[in-house]
Amino acid sequence: MEKIYLDHAATTPMHPRVIEKMMEVMSHNFGNPSSIHSFGREARHYLDLARETLAKSIGAKENEIIFTSGGTEADNMALFGVAESYQHKGKHIITTQVEHHAVLHACQRLEKIGFEVTYLPVDETGIISLNEFSRELREDTILVSIMYGNNEVGTIQPINEIGELLKSHQALFHTDAVQAYGIEEINVDELNVDLLSVSAHKINGPKGTGFLFVREKVKLVPRAFGGEQERKRRAGTENVAAIVGFQEAAIVAAQERSAKRENYQGFKKTFIEHLTEHNVKFSINGLLETSMPHVLNLSFPGTNVEAMLVNLDLAGIAVSSGSACTAGSIEPSHVLVAMFGKESDVLINSIRFSFGFNTTEEQIIKAAEETARIVSRLKK
Repeated sequence: MEKIYLDHAATTPMHPRVIEKMMEVMSHNFGNPSSIHSFGREARHYLDLARETLAKSIGAKENEIIFTSGGTEADNMALFGVAESYQHKGKHIITTQVEHHAVLHACQRLEKIGFEVTYLPVDETGIISLNEFSRELREDTILVSIMYGNNEVGTIQPINEIGELLKSHQALFHTDAVQAYGIEEINVDELNVDLLSVSAHKINGPKGTGFLFVREKVKLVPRAFGGEQERKRRAGTENVAAIVGFQEAAIVAAQERSAKRENYQGFKKTFIEHLTEHNVKFSINGLLETSMPHVLNLSFPGTNVEAMLVNLDLAGIAVSSGSACTAGSIEPSHVLVAMFGKESDVLINSIRFSFGFNTTEEQIIKAAEETARIVSRLKK
C-alpha cells in the first residue's frame, strides 16, 4: 500500500539537496564557529553565508537575524524579549485568538507576571477586523503579535495594513511567519514588521533550527545566557550543519515558489472536484483562493474527526486536525472555536490536508477518493 503524506503543515521531509549539504558539513566541518583557529573560521564562514542568504530572503540585514532552535523559541524570544525591554513604556500586548500556542502560551505567561493581553477575535474566515484592532490599540500598547498565515486553516491576516497602522505608534510589530515563509513572498520593510519568526522544518529543512528577525532599532532582552553568540542575543554554540541545511532549504524554496504555489492551488481544486463528483457533503474552513495554497481544511458533516483520522491512516493517508485526540476525548481546535464558536459541529468533523514538494496529482486524486469512501461509510 502506498503511503500518502498530506500533513506538510505539521512538518516536511527534508529536501535531498538539504541532506546533501548537511552531510557535507557534518563530514568535514566540525569546528566551533566561535573558535579563532582555521577549523572555527571555516565554520564561521558557513554561518555567515547562511545568515546572508536568510536575511536576503526577507529583505533584512544580516545583523538582524538571530538563529534559534525553531519557531517556538523565536516566538518566545520576541514576546518575552520585547515585554521585558519595553515594559517601562506600557504593559499592554495585542494578539489574536488564533495564534500558534507558542504565542498564546507565552502571552498567558506574560499575563501572570503583570502584563495585559488583548486577544482579538476573528470572523468565520479566520480574519481579524482592522477596525477592532484600531479600537484596541492603546497608548500603553508595546507589542502587537499577529501571525502571517494560520497553520490550521491557511488564513492570511492583513499584515500590510496592520504595519501601516503601527507606523506612527510606539508598539513593535511581531509576526509568526513559520507557516508562510517559503510559500509567500515576504519583505519585512514592505510589511513594516519589527520582528518575524521562521522555522526550517516547515520548508523541507531540518528540525531544531529557525531564526528570529529583529529590526536593528529593537532592544531585546536575551532568553539564554552563557557565551556571546548571535551578538550576545542568544547564547549557545550554533548548529552549523542544520543552519547550512536551512540555508539550502530557503534557496530551494525561493527557486520553486511560483511553481509550488500553482501546483498547490491546483491540488486544492482537484481534491474538491473529486469530493464533489462523489457527492460528498463538505464545507471549507477559511478561504479557498486568498489563503496559503498548501493548506486545505474541510468540514465533513455527520462524521467524527477521530474516526476520520484513524480510517485515513489505515488507508495509508496521513492528515491531521486542529484537535488533540486522546482515547475517548477530543480537545477542540482553538482556531475553529474562534471562527465558529464552542457549539459548532465543525469542531468535531474537520480535517486538515496540507501539501508539499513531493505531493503528486495522483496522490491527491487517490486521497480524495479514499476520503469520499470513508465519509460515506462513516455516515452510514
